[in-house]
Amino acid sequence: MVDIGERRTIETQTGPLAVRVRGQGPTVVLWHSLFVDERSWARVEDDLAAGRRLVIINGPGHGASGDPGRRYTLDDCAEAATTILDSLGIEEPVDWVGNAWGGAVGLVFAARWPERCRTLVTLGNPIEALSRAERVRTISLLTAYRLLGPVGFIRKGVVDTMLSPRTRAQDPAAIALLEEFLIHAKRRPLRNAVVSISLRRPDLTNRLAAISVPTLFVTGSDHGGWTPEQATAASKLLPHGSVAVVADTAYLVPYEDPAATIRLVRQFWLDHGSPVGVDRAASMVA
Repeated sequence: MVDIGERRTIETQTGPLAVRVRGQGPTVVLWHSLFVDERSWARVEDDLAAGRRLVIINGPGHGASGDPGRRYTLDDCAEAATTILDSLGIEEPVDWVGNAWGGAVGLVFAARWPERCRTLVTLGNPIEALSRAERVRTISLLTAYRLLGPVGFIRKGVVDTMLSPRTRAQDPAAIALLEEFLIHAKRRPLRNAVVSISLRRPDLTNRLAAISVPTLFVTGSDHGGWTPEQATAASKLLPHGSVAVVADTAYLVPYEDPAATIRLVRQFWLDHGSPVGVDRAASMVA
């Protein structure tokens, strides 16, 4: 039986956040995307935990985490992450791996606390604010969700945005992950998260100059909001930036293509001197 680790709830600037800690070794922080929770790491978690200690954070309004009862920012989330690390007694630099929302929090974390971040991997994370068309679509879905709840067309809208055509056609478990989350999520905290993190998402371009740690931008070939060209341009603004594109994926790269995610992350750690820890890990990038 796989040891899923220890669960804790830690009071932070963004409310009580549910955290799971598993494994031993250098620390990796995992923070998921909007519209999913810690379950979105299920397909990569065992491999990333080999020789590492994972700190898996559920963002506000997601999973078993609470809500602060107010709007919050990416900076608030990054501060919450430092509170969690302090509460766990983790002082050494961490390797941050964030998916979409989690990648944005990681960028802020690395910019503000470079001494606490060893490497940064962002997966499917746009750095620009929503376009006008994206804002209109998000507001429309959010208004319908407030009035009607997670009815079919709302679930379909989220699924179509978050997953690539290949995933939608061939991976029913990925669709179920999103639909189950929407069906069971608490409406008010989820709406607060979407408004705080998506609708109010700032352009993070000006934060990149403050990031000195090795950073890998990963995006999916079918990610309409974060194209390979955009990711490449962002990587060039960093002294140690790089980019990778995963075919036939969109926002949820770790769930849509776990093998590519593991391979990219492990190789990135090796390339930048972050300890991998076990022979099994080395074989993943061979």
